[in-house]
Amino acid sequence: MGYNEVVTDGRGRVAVVTGAGSGIGAAVSTALAREGWSVVLAGRRPGPLATVAAAMPGRMAPVPADVTDEDSVRELFDTAVDRFGRVDLLFNNAGTNAPPREVDEIPLAEWQAAVAVNLTGAFLCLREAFRVMRAQDPPGGRIINNGSISAYTPRPRSLAYTSTKHAITGLTKAAALDGRAYDIAVGQIDIGNAATDLTERMTEGVPQADGTVRPEPRMAVEDVARAVLYMAGLPLSANVATLTVMATKMPFVGRG
Repeated sequence: MGYNEVVTDGRGRVAVVTGAGSGIGAAVSTALAREGWSVVLAGRRPGPLATVAAAMPGRMAPVPADVTDEDSVRELFDTAVDRFGRVDLLFNNAGTNAPPREVDEIPLAEWQAAVAVNLTGAFLCLREAFRVMRAQDPPGGRIINNGSISAYTPRPRSLAYTSTKHAITGLTKAAALDGRAYDIAVGQIDIGNAATDLTERMTEGVPQADGTVRPEPRMAVEDVARAVLYMAGLPLSANVATLTVMATKMPFVGRG
């Protein structure tokens, strides 16, 4: 069986994870490392990256990077190749939220900040992953883009965030098509209410589409990590195009 046909436990494989300093990124990085992957931890803050890496010394390498900066992203992937020889997986996870606002009250700067991180940052990382994966020997790899439940259904007053997450779906589909010729499999994981600092406010109550404010259940980030591990562990001859993992009782199915 060839490289692209073997289901692997991760040993000898190299992953780049963005937004790796906390939350979902940290959980996924740790889970990959425990499965034998070498993991490059990317994020803007060196301190949290070092803390995550300290859990498994030698298995995870912190590399501070800004996904909105073209040169920084290229250096990130060059560093991964210099350190480990190749890149087999990109978990395109870095993202930012935006304050809830009425449409006509959204400052241009907030819109641009959401687009810069959630869409342009994802594109820059995906572009560099393609560059590396096409040229390495053996060629190919996998890219998993972190979408959101908001890639399908918006929350109230979330125009900027929702627009970027819908765009991630287009990015994923187009890249999946273009990646076929190079054994680059591209998929998307859409996550609903993982228990991170960004979703802490949901335990107190958040606006619903019917005008009420209600608390929402959350799920452990380790459950998200297990879903990513499943996607990452497939041979390149198989791909999960989209996967939704969510807190069972969150208001999504039937939302509105």
